[in-house]
Amino acid sequence: MAALVGRIEDPAARVDILRNLVEEHGEFDQRAFHHNTFQEFLLRLGTDISSLREASVWPELRAFNSVLIASCVLDELEVGVGCMGIIEHAFAGISAAIGRAVVKRGWMPEDQLLHYLLHAEIDARHAAEFYAAVEPRWKDPARRYYIIQGLELGAYVFNRLYSDLHERARLIAAQ
Repeated sequence: MAALVGRIEDPAARVDILRNLVEEHGEFDQRAFHHNTFQEFLLRLGTDISSLREASVWPELRAFNSVLIASCVLDELEVGVGCMGIIEHAFAGISAAIGRAVVKRGWMPEDQLLHYLLHAEIDARHAAEFYAAVEPRWKDPARRYYIIQGLELGAYVFNRLYSDLHERARLIAAQ
């Protein structure tokens, strides 16, 4: 997101993406950084998180992050913005589904479900902000092509991430 902010020519069009970046960093409150709220979510589920810092990064996650970096830094601006927009859009729904499932299964009461409730709420808005940043370019067929490419790429890599992580977890469980 930070790379995209710097690539958007119009300063007014940068503001919403910049706000998104600040929200991802807990509005500058370290306890509210998203990786911290996720770790708190895991703790509330009763997970021992002591080994998280030493955990290796699986290639599935490294591939996902590499595609995001490349699309946001090296590709056409519209590709990066579309890619991030569709991922935020999808994660809003995924977060809501995860939150409902955790509560329905009795793993955690809804009032303790901080991480996924937050994402279900703000990521739909974040997606709209990404889309708004490229909406004026939609009228230009050449730029529209790149927007569509970004949307398709984001949907593809996000689906691959979850599919590949599921497959890895299935293989580990079978061992």
